[in-house]
Amino acid sequence: MKRSPTFLYSMLSFGFAFLYLPILVLMAYSFNDSRLATVWGGFSTRWYSALLDNDQILDAAWLSLEIAVISATAATVMGTLAALALNRMGRYRGRTLFTGMIAAPLVMPEVITGLSLLLLFVSLQELTGWPASRGANTITIAHITFSMAYVAVIVQSRLASMDHSLEEAAMDLGGRPFAVTRDITLPLIAPAMAAGWLLAFTLSLDDLVIASFASGAGASTLPMVIFSKVKLGVTPEVNALATIIIGLVSVMVVLAGWSMLRQQRKQAGKA
Repeated sequence: MKRSPTFLYSMLSFGFAFLYLPILVLMAYSFNDSRLATVWGGFSTRWYSALLDNDQILDAAWLSLEIAVISATAATVMGTLAALALNRMGRYRGRTLFTGMIAAPLVMPEVITGLSLLLLFVSLQELTGWPASRGANTITIAHITFSMAYVAVIVQSRLASMDHSLEEAAMDLGGRPFAVTRDITLPLIAPAMAAGWLLAFTLSLDDLVIASFASGAGASTLPMVIFSKVKLGVTPEVNALATIIIGLVSVMVVLAGWSMLRQQRKQAGKA
């Protein structure tokens, strides 16, 4: 039975409205002059000025960005090495266990992962004295632990679908394995590594549960600060912060789409 276009467009409109209408309402209320986030009191940008003067939110934002960059970079390196080991080393003793360890963070509930890391840090502190206190370092280690699994899966899928004839030709011409990996393999899997880095960066920036277990006094990420404020009631400052984040993400998406469209036009012109 063929459905009418009106029904399909209605369902599509309902779906987009369900997803994006709350975001638009949040952005509109970020310009609210009232102290109550859900009561309109006139147009004003006062809460953006208040946000720039809020040292707690700004410090948490910089800490989250620092942790996200470091953890995404380390997770990309370790995840790529893990993917190479799974894809290129064939069968070896412990491969099944290693595969399970890589896949475990993907299916493990965040509460279990966070609690396990907390117990690990407490045990290490009692045995070795490190870490002296939980903070940015322990959050970074925790984020690397679970985000490298996502990078490994992305890079491994790229390695599995890649044509190995270039690597074989380079080795037939006398190329060393390290040189072939550096000059042939890494450039071919660079898009997958970039995608893995972006995903790890997003996961780290968005994480709340694991960071809450791994953090200590004086080290609060942006999601932790926002969650603590939301429990006391949403303030217009949080709306302003969310609007800024949405604006930055939208600009990045537009730029990425424009870059992809430009590359497609260049390739079409060459063809």
